[in-house]
Amino acid sequence: MEKKQLIMDKAVELFAKQGFEATSIQQITDHCGISKGAFYLSFKSKDALIVALIDHFMIQFTENIDYEVKSTKNVNDLLYNFYYAVFHSFHEHSDFAKILMKEMMQSFDEELFLKFHDYNGMMEKVISSMVERLYEDQIEQTKYDLMYCIKGLMKTYSELFIFYELPLDLDLLARSLSEKTMILAENMTIPFISNEMRESFNHPLNEKPSQEQILDILEQNIAEMEASIEKESLVLLKQQLLEPTLSPPLVNGLLENIRKHPHCKWAAYLLRNHFKLEH
Repeated sequence: MEKKQLIMDKAVELFAKQGFEATSIQQITDHCGISKGAFYLSFKSKDALIVALIDHFMIQFTENIDYEVKSTKNVNDLLYNFYYAVFHSFHEHSDFAKILMKEMMQSFDEELFLKFHDYNGMMEKVISSMVERLYEDQIEQTKYDLMYCIKGLMKTYSELFIFYELPLDLDLLARSLSEKTMILAENMTIPFISNEMRESFNHPLNEKPSQEQILDILEQNIAEMEASIEKESLVLLKQQLLEPTLSPPLVNGLLENIRKHPHCKWAAYLLRNHFKLEH
C-alpha cells in the first residue's frame, strides 16, 4: 500500500473514533507506524490530510454515480441504477461519511465549504442529465424542483443508516426511491424553482477545467504511481489529450483501466467528460 493511502486509511479509523479535532498528527503517525517526517512528506498538515480525505471520498462518490448514469442504456433502469449507486457508495464509505456529516459544521474553513459547493454543483449536473434523459421536455416547468427533491431523498435516506445504523437493503431502497421519484415527476404541477432562479445559483469552482489543468492532474498521478497497467493507461490518455489518435473504444478501454483505482477516479471523471464519450 502506498504511504499516502496508508495514512488516509488509518486516519479515517481514528477520526471515526475520536473526531477530527481530538485526533493529533502524533496519534495518526503512531497508528500508521511511521515517523512525523514521513507524514509531512505526504501532507503539509492535518488540515491538508482532511482536505485530501474529503476529495478522495467526494471524487469516488461523484464519479461512481456519474459513470452509472452515463453507462445505463435502458432509460427504464436509470432511476434504479442511480439510487443503487448513490447508496452503495455511501455504504462503502460509511465511516467517513458519518464523521463528515457530523462534524462538517464545526471543523471546516471556507476552502472546504467551497469544495462542497463544487461537488454539490457536479452532483446537480449528474442529476440534471438524468432527469433530462428520463423526461425530456415533459416536465419543463418542474424539472428543477424534481432535481432538488431527488437531492433531498438522497440526503434524508442516507441519514437513516449513517446515524441510526438501520439495515440497508439496497435493492428495496433503490426500488422505493425510484417509485417515489416517478410519482413526484408525474404529479408535480406547481413549480417553485424557476429557470431564472436556477441561473442565479453560483458554482464558482464548477467551471469546465482546461486541458492544461487536466494535464497537470494526469502528470501528478503518473509521477505518484508505480509501474502498473493504470500508469500505462494514464500515459496513453495523456498522449491522447495532447494529440488525439486513438479510437473512442480504445479510449473507453483505457478509462476503464483507471477508473477503479482510488487515485485515478478524478482523472477518469474529467477525461470522460472532456472526450464526451458514450459507454
